Amino acid sequence: MSSVREQESVEETVAGEVCEFGVEGLTCASCATRVEKSLANTPGVRAASVNFATRRATVERDATVTDEVLEHSVEQAGYALVPLVRPDADAAAPEDTESAYWLARVRVAIPLAAIVFVFLMGWMNEGWARVGAVVLATPVQFWAGWPFLRSGLARARHLTANMDTLIAVGTLAAYAFSTWGLLAGGDLYYDTSAAIIAFLLLGRFFEARARGRASSALRALLALGAKEARVLRDGVETMVAIEFVGVGDVVRVRPGERIPVDGVIVDGASAVDESVLTGESVPVDKQVGDCVAGATINQQGVISVRASAIGADTALAQIARLVEQAQAEKAPVQKLVDRVSAVFVPVVIGAAILTFLAWWVLAGNPTQGLVAAVAVLIIACPCALGLATPTAILVGTGRGAQLGILIRGGEALERSRRIDTVVLDKTGTLTSGRMTLTDTIPLSGSEADLASIAFALERDSEHPVGRAIADALRERGTPSRDVVGFTAHAGLGVTGRIDGAEVLIGRERLLAEQGVRVTSEARDAALRLEDQGKTVVYAAGGGVVRGLLAVRDEPKPGSAEAVRALRELGLEVVMITGDNARTASAVARELGIERVLAEVLPAEKAAEVERLQATGLRVAMVGDGVNDAPALARADLGVSLGTGTDVAIEASDITLVSGDIRGVATALRLSRRTFRTILQNLGWASVYNLTLIPLAAAGLLNPVLAGAAMACSSVSVVTNSLRLRRFSTRG
Repeated sequence: MSSVREQESVEETVAGEVCEFGVEGLTCASCATRVEKSLANTPGVRAASVNFATRRATVERDATVTDEVLEHSVEQAGYALVPLVRPDADAAAPEDTESAYWLARVRVAIPLAAIVFVFLMGWMNEGWARVGAVVLATPVQFWAGWPFLRSGLARARHLTANMDTLIAVGTLAAYAFSTWGLLAGGDLYYDTSAAIIAFLLLGRFFEARARGRASSALRALLALGAKEARVLRDGVETMVAIEFVGVGDVVRVRPGERIPVDGVIVDGASAVDESVLTGESVPVDKQVGDCVAGATINQQGVISVRASAIGADTALAQIARLVEQAQAEKAPVQKLVDRVSAVFVPVVIGAAILTFLAWWVLAGNPTQGLVAAVAVLIIACPCALGLATPTAILVGTGRGAQLGILIRGGEALERSRRIDTVVLDKTGTLTSGRMTLTDTIPLSGSEADLASIAFALERDSEHPVGRAIADALRERGTPSRDVVGFTAHAGLGVTGRIDGAEVLIGRERLLAEQGVRVTSEARDAALRLEDQGKTVVYAAGGGVVRGLLAVRDEPKPGSAEAVRALRELGLEVVMITGDNARTASAVARELGIERVLAEVLPAEKAAEVERLQATGLRVAMVGDGVNDAPALARADLGVSLGTGTDVAIEASDITLVSGDIRGVATALRLSRRTFRTILQNLGWASVYNLTLIPLAAAGLLNPVLAGAAMACSSVSVVTNSLRLRRFSTRG
């Protein structure tokens, strides 16, 4: 994995710097599209993306492009780039400040609009009511509605239009027509303009509050970090703010306290609740030498932890950063929405003008034409369309983080719904990854002779099988012998010379390559062991087989349950392993897996995934994110198992922080549920616009009801996304 990360790091450097900004002035999806286009057209900018829900811009630029250049480019479009404010558990959420801003205007607009409505409904022809209506409607139009007017004017100065343009034009038209009617003794529509503004302000308030709830998971995650630490300095405990703890400091953590830093236990033992990171409620036993992560809870004994990572380098901060990045990423389906939004507002203005002219020319009723045109302008707002995708991603990825599932954005969500096959790596994924020596069977010579050959060749091995053999024989007190000409054969075994004789340990394939004949007695013994799910290696010396050694990697407790859950989702489950077919089949039978890809070398796993894809299958690869990195990257969906502070994510689309294989089904269900929510949102927003615009143009929809419906549409999309907060591991 380190080489993959290094390669990706080099590629990022060549590609340019990626930076993020906040964006001010966004009121609808068309605004986000316009800012994105302005940034993308700036010389030196290689790629740009703007997320309407998070009000964030992500820009990939050359080193020559300064912040000032980008700010000027966006300013030319009528918006503003601002420094990105990272979520802070102690600070007020931007959405809270925004909702308070809208609420202040709602409190003025609704009572005044209600009084204007009563005046004109009950006493339209009374002079005092007509004067009272204009007096009360004016502050609603020009103070409460000022955000719409200001934004519309700003767009007009740059010869562009957005949702606020529609609102400003529509309400000003109604207000101006009413003022002309007041002077000429005609009908008044002050109640229409005031009520529209009141409803839209109320919708903005609810939308801001709902978006705050949508991003609450990330803020809640950050709030779990400790604010203080008890640092041991010169043998004295000193309580200090977390900002003053450095790498290498030793902190003392008492029962019930949050561990303030990532580090290694240097004294004491305890059980640690890691649910904040992994979503697993069962505490994990820890002792001296074990790693612990910041924000987890020490439940029992007093422990001393030497800090290895603090602040932005902790696992908690890295997870939060990954969730932020995922929430800012667009799903591929959003590209279609962006293209529609880019032309939506100009088309709507044109439709409103045609509506007015049609009523005037064809029906001879310009008054009704104005009312219908205003309704078209108000009802056609593409807000719900713009919020449909990013709010679902915002809530879904946040909920995933709470469950220990890191989803790398909208593209991973979209791909997950097409998956029909899950390939599970055996060692370290379905099994514990800790081999133990179970059998030592001499065939030629004594068991001591077999053990001495095996120990000599494997004592410094890094391979799991070799390490298991060496550890077991070391514990038995097997004497060491010198080996010369030692050679490791990747995925096959090792060879060397002991006392001038050629010796080797490995698979039958290695023996064949070295010209050693495997007897029927040796092969029969190997088959019996493999039928028990054990991995067998041959030991040979002097051209003959000296014996067999068998190791077993026990399946993880939840592996069978995980396979069952995946099959219940309608997925085909495939196990891939370097073990021979008999051993692999025995383990597969035990776990309920029917299809096995055996004797696959590490370098061949990606090719096996590609072969499955060539048959038309959509493949998710599940591995440990280290040895399986090429296969994870090649698969349609890569799922890696992380463990605590070692979150292996670079080559995968989804990471399970806990390392529990049962989380694969949960992650896929959450991804599918989130994407289904996106489709529901888009469906509602599209039907809403396509249905109500014709009704408004036909004069069948009152502008006041149009304003209420438009506000409800945006709020309903966000509220539907918020249902993902209730997603649980049980479904």
